[in-house]
Amino acid sequence: MSEINTNKSFVTEQSQQNKNYLLPLTAMTTLFFLWGFITVLNDVLIPRLKGVFDLSYTEAMLVQFCFFGAYFIVSLPAGLLVNKFGYKNGVLTGLIVASIGCMLFYPAVVVHEYWLFLTALFVLAGGITVLQVSANPYVVALGPEKTASSRLNLAQALNALGTTVGPYVGGILFFGAAGSLTATAATAESVKIPYLVLAAALLTIAVVFAFLKLPEIASHKEEVDCKTKGHSLTQAPHLVMGVVGIFCYVGGEVAIGSFLVNFFGEAHIAGLEEHAAAALIAYYWGGAMVGRFIGSALLQKIAPSKAIAFNATVVIVLLLVTIFTQGNIALYAVLSIGLFNSILFPTIFSVAIQGLGALTSKGSGWLCLAIVGGALIPLIQGVVADVVNIQISFIIPALCYVFIAWYGLNVVKLTDKWQRVIK
Repeated sequence: MSEINTNKSFVTEQSQQNKNYLLPLTAMTTLFFLWGFITVLNDVLIPRLKGVFDLSYTEAMLVQFCFFGAYFIVSLPAGLLVNKFGYKNGVLTGLIVASIGCMLFYPAVVVHEYWLFLTALFVLAGGITVLQVSANPYVVALGPEKTASSRLNLAQALNALGTTVGPYVGGILFFGAAGSLTATAATAESVKIPYLVLAAALLTIAVVFAFLKLPEIASHKEEVDCKTKGHSLTQAPHLVMGVVGIFCYVGGEVAIGSFLVNFFGEAHIAGLEEHAAAALIAYYWGGAMVGRFIGSALLQKIAPSKAIAFNATVVIVLLLVTIFTQGNIALYAVLSIGLFNSILFPTIFSVAIQGLGALTSKGSGWLCLAIVGGALIPLIQGVVADVVNIQISFIIPALCYVFIAWYGLNVVKLTDKWQRVIK
């Protein structure tokens, strides 16, 4: 009888805990949407600045280099900040720094210097980095470890919603509703107002978050978890290889998205104007959104490792089709990549921090550090596009997905090694 009462008590406690998690999970999804929207604006901003400043592909990719380079510089300090002051303060810091970055676009437009745009992007990305380091492990922690991949995929689906509407809105704001290059659109003036609006939105959300009561995650506090105490993250092979996996994934995903507008403009692909091509990017990111909602459900039944290996393999095939075909076949192949990209980032992230305990926030910092792949891989693809051509340059992200497929096939073994270390 006492056992039955104990079970009832446990179920009631779990139910109450899930209710307590509903508000913070809902609040965090707004952040995922917003930084998705902001990040994908770069895909539309690149061809705009390329035209305004008459840049080569390599020079244009400095947009992504500065944006994602911030992850490399800011991630580890952000991890320490979150570890010391908590997830909520990390979110607030990220929102304020990101809003400052958005406001810096105003003087960049007035002075009309490319380096100022890059500076504004760097500061903006610094804030987004702190948000990523805070939000990803927090969402993972808000519920059972078994469904962590599913939960993070659901949150990332809202991120993908932001990346879906971002190119469409950005295309209208940066190129004009009809895609014609008016005197204003032909300059950098068209980027001023959108980023000021984003700054206001970020500050508003920061005020809201300041008054929200978010639960603390005790299991991620060092004094609570003695199991991982005295161990180093370098002893966790699933994390170390996960860092490389995130580097390859973000690098590949950002590189593909960065070249879509110019790729669709090629005569033998679609010959589209910039505005029309920018609108098509919404299908690429829309596929990622749909895939994450589907993945959120499927990952409750399918092993995350198998999902990573399968999706990465499909992306490799689609990239090869993109490289070796023309016209609609190449166009639809590269757009379809978004659907299979969908679950990769949140799933790699969640399996990489599995079982880290007190080391979770530091591990999250390492993984966000690897987002620097978004700075380096597009730059390398830009060099290949300048030297050979834009279509052949897609071989660079294809190589990235080869490693991701390997990680999916081996992550279970790597995680088991870590469990043996901490026993």
